[in-house]
Amino acid sequence: MLEMLPLHLRARHVIPGLILLIGLFHHQTVLADIRLPNFFSNHMVLQQKMPIKIWGWANPNELVTVSLAGNTRETKTNSDGKWQIELPAMTASKEPHVLRVNGNQSSQPIELKDVLVGEVWLCSGQSNMEWSVAASGNPDAEIKAANHPLIRHLKVPRNASPTPQADIGDTRWEVCSPATAASFTAAGYYAARRLQEELDVPIGLINSSWGGTRVEPWTSTVGMQQVPALKDLHQLTMQRTPGTAQHIQRMNEHVEATAKWLDLARSKTGTLEITPPSPAHPNELRPLNGSGEPTALYNGMIHPLVGLPIRGAFWYQGESNRSDGMMYFEKKKALIEGWRSIWEQGDFPFLFVQIAPFQYGNDNPETLPELWEAQSATLSLPNTGMVVTNDITTLNNIHPPNKQDVGKRLANLALQDVYGRKVAEANSPEFKAMEMMPGGLKVIFDTAGELKTRDNKPPSHFELIGVGSNGFQPATAKIVGNSVILKSPTVSQPTAFRFAWDKLAEPNLTGPTGLPVAAVRHGKIPTFMESLPDSDQYKLVYDLDLNKLGRTITYDIDRASTIKNFDRIGYFLELKSQALGDQKLFVSLAAFTDDAKKIGIPTPESAAAFQQEVKEVEVFSNTSNVPTSKKSLLGNMEFWPNNYAEENAASVPGASDQRFDFGDRPYGVEDGYGSMQIHDTQGKRTLFAINHWRQGVNADIGIGNSPGANSDWTFRKNAKNYDQKRLRIYVRQKADEK
Repeated sequence: MLEMLPLHLRARHVIPGLILLIGLFHHQTVLADIRLPNFFSNHMVLQQKMPIKIWGWANPNELVTVSLAGNTRETKTNSDGKWQIELPAMTASKEPHVLRVNGNQSSQPIELKDVLVGEVWLCSGQSNMEWSVAASGNPDAEIKAANHPLIRHLKVPRNASPTPQADIGDTRWEVCSPATAASFTAAGYYAARRLQEELDVPIGLINSSWGGTRVEPWTSTVGMQQVPALKDLHQLTMQRTPGTAQHIQRMNEHVEATAKWLDLARSKTGTLEITPPSPAHPNELRPLNGSGEPTALYNGMIHPLVGLPIRGAFWYQGESNRSDGMMYFEKKKALIEGWRSIWEQGDFPFLFVQIAPFQYGNDNPETLPELWEAQSATLSLPNTGMVVTNDITTLNNIHPPNKQDVGKRLANLALQDVYGRKVAEANSPEFKAMEMMPGGLKVIFDTAGELKTRDNKPPSHFELIGVGSNGFQPATAKIVGNSVILKSPTVSQPTAFRFAWDKLAEPNLTGPTGLPVAAVRHGKIPTFMESLPDSDQYKLVYDLDLNKLGRTITYDIDRASTIKNFDRIGYFLELKSQALGDQKLFVSLAAFTDDAKKIGIPTPESAAAFQQEVKEVEVFSNTSNVPTSKKSLLGNMEFWPNNYAEENAASVPGASDQRFDFGDRPYGVEDGYGSMQIHDTQGKRTLFAINHWRQGVNADIGIGNSPGANSDWTFRKNAKNYDQKRLRIYVRQKADEK
């Protein structure tokens, strides 16, 4: 055995072996097989009528030859072994071709069989795009009938990457058949099926989607840079992307700071001096790992495809961005314009699906319509189209199973707008104009032919608003040609309307072909206060930004010293957060004091301390936590700066002795926890609460009953959860003082 030989003999055996291994390694490096990206495979579809780009890797300076359908081109790889060849454009053909790629130093040429030329669409988004045929409606029959060999599907493997990648993971094109179609993107497949039937050409689907993802991970830095509203996001993304100037600069700063610390630490080692902590790794240098990080999915699942000619994109996403409001339009613009810039195919078609109504837990009912509004705004970008789906919903299923109609509508948009076919069922009616009428509004839609309803009933889900209307009110609607006439007995002078403005709205209004009308609003919407009855009779006394809460209360506006002789007091609380939306509440009640200095935050300095019944309580709200009440309620107030206990010492009807609610007992030091609460006694409901204001961001603030153990928000420490919070206090002066 070798280990038993003398050292000088052992070397005679070892050295020749090392030389042989090195030689083999060198030989393998030089003669590495030529390689294509993984999305070049048997059964693929190439885009017709566009130059065909083929690229890959081989040995440095290797001669590469590519041939397809009688066309042959040669090129040499660069010093990194990369190569790219462009073949002439071809027209669509059902005839299968062979794509051959060979390198003069490679041992194994590439031969891709059954390659078709037709129409290629990129399908992207979150779960409703990723949702498969097997998981959608009527799966057994659809899969059994899926014998469409001219439809091909490529699933891009999930991959989140902090930097742009050159290739996708291991995957292959699949021919549509009952054995393969179950895993296809359902929305994409049903679109492809109709396109193939109408165009009679091969259809290729590149399915690059990932459930639960936001739009930001699919967006390139190039796109972000083009949208001023995303400046901060772009800067942060560039800092976190290795290789960028921003990342290099910030890394150099961190390295320099760390080097200085190391020098300091060495100088103090062995001494009695304390060494300060080393610099922490900057948060802004964290890599963009994970499917939720900006650009991460573009880097791993879109960037590798750039350069492969496509006809356009089908997009189905928005559920995870539903709280973005109009900012979603800015993000969508960055996505679209970024992809188009990088692909260098001009404004290629971008057709997308407006997400469907859905419960979305405790979301504000108006949050989803604001996203719909942003999705509709995307139509202002060139060469875009939107599928409306509020007629094919499942309110308790975020993945509506009817992907057949979704795909059909995408295909119809493409047939009309991309392929120049006349398709009746292509575009949903869009809002065109609004005209004022005596006691009503006329809403005009851009549609050829007369509007109608699916159930032959009057149009539903229209609302009107005007000054003093107490917010939006249901409207009666009448179709007149391509217009809808709106009136409401409770809105005498409407200034604006909205349609389908609720997350659960399933309106019945359609165009002449049966396609639904999307949610829309238009006109001058009065402020919340302007829309309240008799709001012009109230005068502002206090205005307080609740972000400024603390031991000392400093009002932004304080007119208490000039206000006298009032008969009603009104509290207007506004709370805004991403989770809960924009909550507004106005509570007015018969005056409980004649001193305006005692109607604000009950600090020790105000000398305000009230635990008593309050009468003629009126409530106006935009949140279901506290429904608007058009009749006077009997209420209870708890205003004091003291600590308080659960004991119902005042015997408030229905209040508890075991938990904090609307029947608590103040006690102890005057400058204590503090309570500012008004309640609906009969409804056992907190109308609003501001407690423990001395704690600032850890104060308790809420509208309606708290979801915690104590309905009056005691101990919630939730003020920091609101991005914006504001309290304004009004009085209605007596007639002789106005």
